[in-house]
Amino acid sequence: MKPDTSTPAYVDIRQLHVTFTGGKKPVQAVSGVDLRVQRGEVVALIGESGSGKSVTLRTILRLHAEKKTQITGQIRVGDQDVLTLSQDQLSRFRGRVASMIFQEPLLALDPVYSVGQQIIETIRRHENVSEDQARQRALALFERVRIPSPERRLQAYPHEMSGGMRQRAMIALSLACRPQLLLADEPTTALDATVQIQILLLLRELQKEMGLSVIFVTHDIGAAVEVADRIAVMYAGRIVEEGPARTLMREPRHPYTRALLQSRADGALAKGQRLETIAGSPPDLTDLPKGCAFASRCKMAVPECSVTRPDVTWLADGHSVRCLLVQPQSQPQPNSQKVA
Repeated sequence: MKPDTSTPAYVDIRQLHVTFTGGKKPVQAVSGVDLRVQRGEVVALIGESGSGKSVTLRTILRLHAEKKTQITGQIRVGDQDVLTLSQDQLSRFRGRVASMIFQEPLLALDPVYSVGQQIIETIRRHENVSEDQARQRALALFERVRIPSPERRLQAYPHEMSGGMRQRAMIALSLACRPQLLLADEPTTALDATVQIQILLLLRELQKEMGLSVIFVTHDIGAAVEVADRIAVMYAGRIVEEGPARTLMREPRHPYTRALLQSRADGALAKGQRLETIAGSPPDLTDLPKGCAFASRCKMAVPECSVTRPDVTWLADGHSVRCLLVQPQSQPQPNSQKVA
């Protein structure tokens, strides 16, 4: 069942194409992505490295070098058409309307300024407040993200903080100007398992408290299920399956989604049992195949898959998939297993 698109979504991305032209051959990093995010909704983008997840996220803030990047399509956030914003408008848009949590805060934060100075500067750049008022808000943010000894940590430089504390500081910085859209680019990848869980729980708590719309990029399906209302699976620059998080976990329909789920360790894996793997490698983005990009790695592929690019097939409850072998259905598969 195709969702109703008559009501505008807070984030509306249509037929987004992103091509990098700085090398010997153009790289088609994103090829026709459609994605809608409602107010207060969390959508996770999952897939292997190089599938276009982070490129899509950064394109929303137009962070790519414009002289070496071709972008076509539409990106609307609220009432703003992002791809038509001037540099001054874009400067106000970043941080105020949409903000990002980067994967590695040690690289994202400026090493020559204290973390507190960077948050204070961000607040004052977007709002007409005094330095003392901005400092008080920065302190409150540190307390909100549960950074111990917040007064002292405001004066710390990025390298003086642990990975978990830096990521909490990065979250505080991203929320400094009360944005409505939060873009999280694999925010737990560089952290150990215990800290990952803490950060995920914190993000979900802040999202609910502030009513944020969130696009969460990850290669960890477990993390996606913890935080997301919907999941979109990307492969070779395209969304190949999308739907409610529990539906994708319970009834994955695209062979790539199934392969991702089978390749992760969980409680059902017997001792000594080998994990399933996905044979082969993702396609060359400078020379994408004519048909389905996953065909060469797919155990279910038929000859037509190599020559015909699949269109979107809409299933029940806003569940969509791009696969020639999938037919529309009105009811869940009778033998599907429920997520525990």
